[in-house]
Amino acid sequence: MAFVVSIFSTPVAIGHLRRLKFGQEIRDEGPKHHRSKRGTPTMGGIVFIAATVIAYLVTDVVVRDHTVSPTAVTLLGLFVGMGAVGFVDDYIKIRKKRSLGLTKRGKLIGQAVVAAGFAVLALNLPDGNGYPIASERLSFTRDISWVHLTQVGAALFFVVVVIAAANGVNLTDGLDGLATGPSIMVLLSYVLIGLWQYRHLCVEVGGPACYTVRDPLDTALIAAAAAGALAGFLWWNAPPARLFMGDTGALGIGGLIAGLALTTRTTLLLLILGGLFVIVTMSVVIQIISFRSTGKRVFRMAPLQHHFELAGWPETTIVARFWIVAGFCVAAGLSLFIADYLELFPL
Repeated sequence: MAFVVSIFSTPVAIGHLRRLKFGQEIRDEGPKHHRSKRGTPTMGGIVFIAATVIAYLVTDVVVRDHTVSPTAVTLLGLFVGMGAVGFVDDYIKIRKKRSLGLTKRGKLIGQAVVAAGFAVLALNLPDGNGYPIASERLSFTRDISWVHLTQVGAALFFVVVVIAAANGVNLTDGLDGLATGPSIMVLLSYVLIGLWQYRHLCVEVGGPACYTVRDPLDTALIAAAAAGALAGFLWWNAPPARLFMGDTGALGIGGLIAGLALTTRTTLLLLILGGLFVIVTMSVVIQIISFRSTGKRVFRMAPLQHHFELAGWPETTIVARFWIVAGFCVAAGLSLFIADYLELFPL
């Protein structure tokens, strides 16, 4: 349903955005061939965020005749909230005709406020079994029993995770389809993780390998809806892109991925599942540290995809190879998740 809504509503959105002249501004210092993309409609994230919410609500409330869970409300709220911060950033870029929207401080404050709201709800809404939406413990493939962050520490940690994931996706969103494909892969991995946890809940089956998580089926449904919506968007975002997701989409999808990691108790595993986003982010960090400390650049340009552009790689080649890296990262992460279960499962 999310795919159908997204793929058929995106052309409508493209037409409206063109009439409103909501076109992408391009950095002058970027690769020269990017200037041909100036004016391409942006804010495409509005489409797949709306498609995700609509598909989930129709599926959960109408088809399943199920009351929307606090977990679902919290995750969708994070998705929409981070997307709203990106929308403001995109809108300022368009209105002021520049490649920079909100100030770095303004964008960070907006993200922190949304992430803090998610953290407060996730830590303070226990269900009948006493399980909060997210745990105060650090997690890898499940909660790490000996690492307790306390509620304040966990809330601060949640804010850092959400901001890091959102900006990781945002930094990767530099070429047509580059961030969309890996995001779909990570979301699909959380569909599998959520379904696996649903079949092995401690309140249902018990045992040392079970999972003490909250509403994993709802988590899987939201991840599936988002993946479907992004697939519909990718139809129009593939090279040559007719629509960009903008910060609206990048911050929204990055925030949702972080929320999925926190609610499934797989926070550190996200570093592997989203390995491509980590690599791209680290290329920026390395470039900044190197330039400020030595005055020299490690890469021709950061983020990493622009380094390869300036090295002469065609855009489609970069996208395809980055997708391959993303696929291996997701495969490695899922392998570790399943291996943990098999190690604990009593034979």
